Amino acid sequence: MSQAPSPQHAARLTIASIARLYAEGERIAMLTAYDYPTARILDEAGIPMLLVGDSLGQVILGYDSTVRVTMAEMLHHTKAVVRGTRRALVVADMPFLSYGVTPEASLENAGVLMQEGGAGAVKLEGGERSARTIESIVRAGIPVMGHIGLTPQSIHQLGGHRVQGKTREAGRRLLSDALAVQQAGAFAMVLELVPEQLAAAITERLHVPTIGIGAGAGCSGQVQVITDLLGMSSDFTPKHARHYVELHTVIGAAAQAFQDEVRAGTFPGPEQTTRMDDATFEEVLGRTRLDRAEDIGVLHGIPLDRDL
Repeated sequence: MSQAPSPQHAARLTIASIARLYAEGERIAMLTAYDYPTARILDEAGIPMLLVGDSLGQVILGYDSTVRVTMAEMLHHTKAVVRGTRRALVVADMPFLSYGVTPEASLENAGVLMQEGGAGAVKLEGGERSARTIESIVRAGIPVMGHIGLTPQSIHQLGGHRVQGKTREAGRRLLSDALAVQQAGAFAMVLELVPEQLAAAITERLHVPTIGIGAGAGCSGQVQVITDLLGMSSDFTPKHARHYVELHTVIGAAAQAFQDEVRAGTFPGPEQTTRMDDATFEEVLGRTRLDRAEDIGVLHGIPLDRDL
């Protein structure tokens, strides 16, 4: 009887794997990842999809919005996350103005994230306005995840981080966006900051999974920004996020403890220190009898200890 492969040797998930989870009714977890060590931990934990989100602009690079993130930065972080994973499907965000300007540029940039970055799929924002772009990328053989509701790259146009679809017109527009993204060939779509009833209604009407963030429990799966999940900041936590650990406090305490021990001279201790053979050490410093020129009548030898 053959055995299932271990997590270290399991085949990498594809969009077909995600479709199978969706068909089986399994809720799909997705987390953002921006670096090799974090990606490795999340992959070993069994998270099926990792998103290299352009949110890295704010939570990793310190920008004021995702708009400033470049293709070069997305490619750099995507490569790191791919190197840290063996099983998870890695989805790379297409940054602002890397798509939707011309079909040729959209396809080229999506191809770069796949071919050079190693991503298994790309994600881009927009509903009906992005449908043609999604369709052209999918036709080229590149899997696309859609993203509707609050679209951070359009934050200046939307007037801030606000729940979308709360009026009759806006709600109907979101329904049309979801259907357009599905029709264009997206294998899944993110619903961000959408009222839970509307998100559930959209999910019921689609035959591809929805991944919610601030969109209630009625979606096919959920995504969170990893720095929110880990409690990396004490400044602000979005309403839709939950800290599963307070690493801001843990890391701060560790750094303070390290500083205290350095100041006290207790770090490094014997466990963090390497010693050499004492006899060899004496030879290095020229402290043995044979190293002394006056003892053996040699005029020029290894310098005396006082001359080193």
